[in-house]
Amino acid sequence: MKKSGMKLIVGFLMCAMTLLMTVLPAFATAYSTYTYSIDGTQLASPNAYEPQKLYDSVNTKIYEKTGYNITDPRDLVVDPDGNIYIVDSAPIPDDQGNPTSQKIYRIIVLDPYFQFMYQITEFKSESGALNTFNNPGGLCVTDEKIYVADTDNKRIVVFNRLDGGRTQPTFHKILPQPQADVFTAEAQYKPVAVASDDTHIYVVSSTTYMGIISMDMDGNFQGFIGAQKVSVNALAIFFRLFQTDEQRAQSTKYVSTEYNNIVMDDSGFIYVTTSSLDAGKQQEAIEDKSTSAEYAPVKKLNTNGEDILNRTGFYPPSGEVLVSNVSRNNEPTGASRIIDVAIGPEGTWSIIDEKRQRVFTYDKNGNLLFAFGDKGKQLGNLEDIEAVAYQNFNGENNMVILDKRTCSLTTYTRTEYGDLLITALKHDNEQKYDLAIEDYDNILQRNINFDVAYIGKAKSLYRSGDYNGAMEQYSFAYNTEGYSQAFRMFRKDWVSKYIWVVPIVVVAVVAGLYFFFKKAAKVNAKTAVTSGKRTFGQELMFAFHLMFHPFDGYWDLKHEKRGSMRGALFYMGVAILVFTYQNVGRSYMYNPRGTYSSLPIQVVSVLIPVALWATANWCLTTLFEGEGSIKDIVIATGYSLAPLPFLIIPATLLTHILSSSESGIITLLTSFAFVWVGLLLFFGIMVTHDYSFMKNILTTIGTIVGMGFIMFIIILFATLVSDMIGLVSNIITEITYRM
Repeated sequence: MKKSGMKLIVGFLMCAMTLLMTVLPAFATAYSTYTYSIDGTQLASPNAYEPQKLYDSVNTKIYEKTGYNITDPRDLVVDPDGNIYIVDSAPIPDDQGNPTSQKIYRIIVLDPYFQFMYQITEFKSESGALNTFNNPGGLCVTDEKIYVADTDNKRIVVFNRLDGGRTQPTFHKILPQPQADVFTAEAQYKPVAVASDDTHIYVVSSTTYMGIISMDMDGNFQGFIGAQKVSVNALAIFFRLFQTDEQRAQSTKYVSTEYNNIVMDDSGFIYVTTSSLDAGKQQEAIEDKSTSAEYAPVKKLNTNGEDILNRTGFYPPSGEVLVSNVSRNNEPTGASRIIDVAIGPEGTWSIIDEKRQRVFTYDKNGNLLFAFGDKGKQLGNLEDIEAVAYQNFNGENNMVILDKRTCSLTTYTRTEYGDLLITALKHDNEQKYDLAIEDYDNILQRNINFDVAYIGKAKSLYRSGDYNGAMEQYSFAYNTEGYSQAFRMFRKDWVSKYIWVVPIVVVAVVAGLYFFFKKAAKVNAKTAVTSGKRTFGQELMFAFHLMFHPFDGYWDLKHEKRGSMRGALFYMGVAILVFTYQNVGRSYMYNPRGTYSSLPIQVVSVLIPVALWATANWCLTTLFEGEGSIKDIVIATGYSLAPLPFLIIPATLLTHILSSSESGIITLLTSFAFVWVGLLLFFGIMVTHDYSFMKNILTTIGTIVGMGFIMFIIILFATLVSDMIGLVSNIITEITYRM
């Protein structure tokens, strides 16, 4: 019995170990995948792509077939048939097999299975002369043509792509440097990247700062598009005034920043990247969540050179979000260095960060879908990322990344989670909103922290007319802009159903205020002609006369004793309750995080300013013939707070009625409330001390300065007391230790 039980346990453990060994490799990768929340928190995500295999000169048979290893790869392109093109150079060996300074420049072509097919090292031009490449930088492959940026030869070489890329291409034409007066001696033509749709050609030149060069298919210059914004500080402009013409010509601060890579999507839009932006400005744009293209490392240009890239995500699509200069675990800091861009399925696109060896993938709206990658030698990690491309072949959806240091290609296959992302985007693009909602639900089951899924689901619900559901989903992602848009439609539907409620509420509120102030006026009129001690109710009602008649009101408040200290304290208490309600009563749109201050904090925030104001004003006015006592100042200050509930409370209620685009009305009401209180306080002090208008202005300024001085003394005293307590504590500790 014991032996059979032991066998059962051993068998169970062996099965469990086998299962773990089978399952773990599917989940264990050398890097982590993540996204960002709206507040910049890094959120773990399931892998959208997982490393499949690394290909080098050996297992691709490049060395076997050509005699040269991949030595200096510069670019990577995948054609529509899944073939892979690599721009490379290799040193030519001498007779003893040692590498020399001479190089062979070539275009290596692999089949979709990453096996060598052929290479292009030389070609015959139209004249029949044998030509070779000279330091080519990049290439572009379309359905019909292959365009090579032959950098140091200052030309674009075009080949005819034959038999779906399986057959060695034939030479088509050479497009030399375009002729135009705008090409100066300082802006030499050195093409490093090229893109084309077989109707237009766009070239990135490494020393041309005016933008992307646009040419027709015959190589005729058509203009520059998409020039970068120049950033020059005031000091640089000042020194430029004293520079010679030669110094000005050599200066690179006053020319646009050049691009480093380019790719064209199926709709003819151009994606370009740059890594030579002002790092500080780029980092500032990320931290400010800027939607401007001025310091963006990636742009999407139309044929007119206008940037049309959507930047509606939580942060601008610029790579890493945590770009603080404070070092974290020896990780690189500062803005990402973007060196390549690739077009993915369903409007997605990816950029690579040379600084962190990472890939960042976005949807067409600029939302970060996922980021992955890290520096290292394990499969999936990279040492010197150089280029990225998508490969769709035979049902496989792969991402291919070129590592310059290891001279290898790594393929990453899309996971089930990645398939869900693309399917959701596909259904959304096709306006199949019911299916898109199901897709986003499936995504959230696997990644509950993925805010983009909440937003995608919210948009699908919005388009299907479920505005209340859209609001709920937007709230999960703290997306107040989308929430506000859905709220406006929800409000429109509600008003169309219950339009009769609106006039009833308006009439009721207006009538209530009218009868209340009419009643208050009668009470105040009756109290004014009666003598004797005032009741608490009469003292409270007097505030509604004072609000509209400050000069008479504050005179009666002091000389006729129409108010009292208890009345002033009552209105201070009302102000505390009003600010507390304002703090906790705002709608989601105006307080998405649900943050609020506690009641003690509100008490302190009202009573301390009142105490400082009264103390500073009394100290100052006793020196300048002020007629009011500190009690008079406190009473006048307390009654000045009476208008707050009539404006702050309605403004807070309006946060549940008005959208974020209509917040100006709420700001106006709140501002008017504080201006009203400020004017009452000003006139109250003026009447209390019997000051002239100008003298009261000077006294008010002096009081504000005095409040600051009192705060300084209090803080200084508290610091000294704290230091004394610390000193005594240290002495006692030392004596105790020595005893």
